[in-house]
Amino acid sequence: MNEKNGEPNNRELYALLHISPEASDEEIRRAYRQWAQVYHPDKYQSPQMKEIATENFQRVCEAYEILTDENKRIIYDIYGMEGLTSGLELGPKLNKVEEIKEELERMRRQREQEKVSAHIRPSGSILATLSWPDFLDGDGIMRGMAMASEVQSQISKRTSLAIGGNLAVNANSGGGAATAILRHHISPVSSVEFMGSIGLQSLIGMQTSRQLSVHSTAIMGITMSLRDGSINLSNTWSRQLSETTNGNIQLSLGPESSIGVGWRKKEQKMSASGEIKIGTSSFGATAHYTHCFSSKSHGRIAGTVGSGALALEIGGGRKISKFSTVRMLYSIGIQGLIWKFELHRGGQKLVVPILLSHNLNPVFATGAFIIPVSLYFTLKNFVFKPYYLRREKQKSLENIEKTQSQVREARAAAKKAQQLLENVANRKRNKQLETGGLVILKAVYGNRKALLNRKNSEETEDEVASQIMDVTVPLNFLVNDSGQLKLHEGVKKSGIMGFCDPCPGETKQLHVEYSYGGARYEVSVDDYEELLIPQERHKV
Repeated sequence: MNEKNGEPNNRELYALLHISPEASDEEIRRAYRQWAQVYHPDKYQSPQMKEIATENFQRVCEAYEILTDENKRIIYDIYGMEGLTSGLELGPKLNKVEEIKEELERMRRQREQEKVSAHIRPSGSILATLSWPDFLDGDGIMRGMAMASEVQSQISKRTSLAIGGNLAVNANSGGGAATAILRHHISPVSSVEFMGSIGLQSLIGMQTSRQLSVHSTAIMGITMSLRDGSINLSNTWSRQLSETTNGNIQLSLGPESSIGVGWRKKEQKMSASGEIKIGTSSFGATAHYTHCFSSKSHGRIAGTVGSGALALEIGGGRKISKFSTVRMLYSIGIQGLIWKFELHRGGQKLVVPILLSHNLNPVFATGAFIIPVSLYFTLKNFVFKPYYLRREKQKSLENIEKTQSQVREARAAAKKAQQLLENVANRKRNKQLETGGLVILKAVYGNRKALLNRKNSEETEDEVASQIMDVTVPLNFLVNDSGQLKLHEGVKKSGIMGFCDPCPGETKQLHVEYSYGGARYEVSVDDYEELLIPQERHKV
């Protein structure tokens, strides 16, 4: 799905003709003929109905004109209507479709690069290690600190330079290093980088990577220590095992040779990874699992076992702003009991591990876990959640007031479109009733929270009604002769004939109650999600 201004392209023209974004020219023509018959002005005698029909007929003709013009359709698919109305300068010589595609792709990359450059920030991390037992013994609470930072600069289209450094202090000892990495993309499938480091680890090296196939990549590298002249060779092979899973094998030959096997899985609601590494003098295995409870909060559990390491880590985090996330973790292992606090913002990270005890006392370990968890849920339910709910409600009210005029006009246009659909929709409904087919009993579209609160009665009827709209008529109209209804994936539903956006900027959902074969069904889908009914799993 293309993106524009950080959001998916609405694809309103596809919604208007009720076709898939991948529709063929023949499907577009067929859909146009169907809607043109419905909205042709000559079919209506009443001046008012003729005016409504003319307005919607023009919308259908415009959609047909754009989507059947190969060049315009390419521009629309990438930039939406904004790209067509702003008059993109493609140049007079760009007559071939391939040339237009290439130029638009170049412009898209340029805009993305400009966007990245405008928000570029150096990446870095700070690790501050604290010790409660040392503090009680009078030795101070700080055990050590480490800092790392990197700044990347794009020298040319294919070449970039990254300069970074790190500093570590532990008790009375410390050290640091400065690193520079020059990366160059030889081709779309291969790259090379040169690296040099001076300080704690003085070395030079080179690494190359190449995409062997659509699903596999190989990386080979060599480094030499400037202190003792030792050489280390490394090879990594990675392969995409499925749409959400990747696997890799790592081989390192040098003073400390090792072989490792790892995998990573990432889905919308969860991510997991694991690795086993065996070396000439050590071995280890790590695994983690993260589950997203919502778009803002997640839980995490991780484990480490190996020579000199044994720990279990559990905790969670929450997104506190668009760019910031906080996380609290509790670790128990041979190193003792540790609380770890993390703050992630953009490319910056602050990590503060606090050693609570060297001893694994069961009572103390239980208390160290239960107390912060109880404190978190208490603050969440009685302080943070009420505050955020009040703030979100205030923002919603401000948005409603700001877009009130726009929504009023859109509702009026949608109501007019429904008037022209009503007769045919009723005929289809009656025909489906006679045969026990698909009948839309009630369909509402709008603010997802308002739809939920409509059932829970947390808001007044007027508050809910201002953020949703009845779309029963257009959905009954869209039921085909076979008694099925399909709304295409990736198409914003507010663009469908008889729909409108009742709450711009808010997350929307469509809730449908329908009957089929004498049984009652119910389903809710997100704004860009596909809807295909009837389905047995929707039965109430």
